[in-house]
Amino acid sequence: MASGTALIYDEEMTTHKLLWSDPVCDIEVPERLSSSYEQLKCYHLVERCVHVPAREGSEEEILLVHSLEHLEVAKSTQTMNDEELKRVSGNYDAFFFHPNTYRCARLAVGATLQLVDAVMSGKVCNGMALVRPPGHHSQRNAANGFCLFNNVAIAAEYAKLKYGLQRILIVDWDVHHGQGIQYIFEEDPSVLYFSWHRYEHQEFWPSLKESNYDAVGLGKGEGFNINLPWNKVGMGNSDYLAAFFHVLLPMAFEFDPELILVSSGYDSGIGDPEGQMNATPEVFAHLTHFLMQLANGKLCVILEGGYHLKSLSESVCMTVKTLLGDPVPQITGEMAPCLSAIESIQNVRAAHKPYWKWLMYEDTSFLQNLSTSSHLLKKTNTNPSTEHESKMPSNDETVKVERFLELHMKNILFPVPPIKTATTDAKVSAHLLPVPVHLVKEMDKTEIKALVSGSYADLVKEDKTLLSLGSILAILDKIMKKEVCNGIVESPASSVAVALRHSVRLGFQRVLCIFVGDMQIIPNTEDGKILVIHICEKEQSGKSSSKHYISLNWKEDAEGNDFFSAVLGFILPVAYSYQPNLTVIAVGPNRSLGISEISLLFALLQGLAESRILAMIEDTERNLMQSLAKALVGASAPHFGVYVPPTQEKVNKIKILRDQFQQEWKMLQCSVKDGISRN
Repeated sequence: MASGTALIYDEEMTTHKLLWSDPVCDIEVPERLSSSYEQLKCYHLVERCVHVPAREGSEEEILLVHSLEHLEVAKSTQTMNDEELKRVSGNYDAFFFHPNTYRCARLAVGATLQLVDAVMSGKVCNGMALVRPPGHHSQRNAANGFCLFNNVAIAAEYAKLKYGLQRILIVDWDVHHGQGIQYIFEEDPSVLYFSWHRYEHQEFWPSLKESNYDAVGLGKGEGFNINLPWNKVGMGNSDYLAAFFHVLLPMAFEFDPELILVSSGYDSGIGDPEGQMNATPEVFAHLTHFLMQLANGKLCVILEGGYHLKSLSESVCMTVKTLLGDPVPQITGEMAPCLSAIESIQNVRAAHKPYWKWLMYEDTSFLQNLSTSSHLLKKTNTNPSTEHESKMPSNDETVKVERFLELHMKNILFPVPPIKTATTDAKVSAHLLPVPVHLVKEMDKTEIKALVSGSYADLVKEDKTLLSLGSILAILDKIMKKEVCNGIVESPASSVAVALRHSVRLGFQRVLCIFVGDMQIIPNTEDGKILVIHICEKEQSGKSSSKHYISLNWKEDAEGNDFFSAVLGFILPVAYSYQPNLTVIAVGPNRSLGISEISLLFALLQGLAESRILAMIEDTERNLMQSLAKALVGASAPHFGVYVPPTQEKVNKIKILRDQFQQEWKMLQCSVKDGISRN
């Protein structure tokens, strides 16, 4: 299994710069690259990455996507004077040439292809290429929007040709629509392209009708182009996460890509003059973490936009930290998508319903009257030609965001625990070889007896519960002290209630427990400090669902894994709404889920609670223990088995739960009739 994270950076790409005054282009500065690289050095991330040198992309590689005429024009600019460069630049929308632009653009292409080679050959697991000029707006025959050659589109064609790939996912989280990528692949079913972008009913650049949700692809490519338009500014972390839960991730798991390319623009982050959005840098860690669970972890992140230097560089660092396998910081902000975001999500789901199995039984309908439509009447300037004038922030605004980010990053960043995964049982440890799991000492027996008689006597009815507590309490203590990140213990289901109560006593304010199988003792969840999602085949008598105890009746499908719909459509949104400080995942007797379903839970829930997870497994089945230990250690991207679309009965089950709980857990909202949270 490949390991390691590649980082590609070449200082020469900072030589491409604007040589005259232009209010549209003056934000695309060389410091975008150099400040990002400096910040990576500052966090000691550069030395942890595998250095891969950039190279020039060949003419043949560029011609995979672009016309010979476009290549020749770009080549001819190398010997031009300033006046000639300005004249040629004027032929394009928002682009500037410098005598070294052609060389830099070839390096940007080559760096992207080097990253694809490093990942596809198994030299590394994933990586990031810091490149300039960016690429996602450039078209077959034209430079556009700061982009000369379409780095990511060339990479997709190159990967298909060289490695015979048949399914490539491109995720474009830049704040502008990557219309260049859309035009290149809109008839190609082998490339699934997802873009969210500031749109404002076609008023924001590039102001194209085909950037809206109803542009789903053409011909054989129908259904493989996903546009999620943001119709107002100020979108935040919860809006981006909702887009992943309710649109991108279900499509991505069904598509089952062999490689993921990210058009990674950070102008969708806070403080950016172009995007004017409110998402903070750690959201990119969460988005990256989700994508790492697909395509066996084969993930290539390629820089696109980002024009507030501090916001850009911190977001780049969050992305690289996550690629390296560091615990993901707690997400901040209210976990409730805004009305306009829910409207866009609903329309995208409705537009794609004919093409995707996961949407087959979803109750989706188009919304015509959007909450943001009324502002169009008030707008006096709707001339698209002036819409790409960059709004340079005042110095005061820039400094304000810089100060906020300085403080914000100090608050959310934490030292990575020296040990990733711990257990106390040498037998369990032997089970898990060759996965590197650290052995820690059990808690002293007299100490346990004192604790039990003082606080847990009502919960400890059997000797086997008492015997298991030495392991559980020792590991919880290590997690609390941040000496270990997560832990795995073999323990009876009866000890879960003790573990939960002890976690709260240790000081964890919100503990999420996902319990799979029969639960003997259902913990008291009334004070809200514990949230239990109980996954079992049949409803357990005597306990009905409430805000902090939710019963999900689910049985694995014999044909493959249909659990994606439950995890993405219900469990993850509830868990992110709750924002736990600790996650306990327990597997008891008569589990109704298979190994691939349980692995999926572990993989996706690691983005929560700074990746603090305690795994409690009653079943001593070696394969299950090994699979979960791999997920916890991050040794490899787990394989989740064959994707199976959920039955109508299961879709209805999720819908009933969503309707029941979306007012309490607002990340569940994905359509307007579902009820609205914030404006």
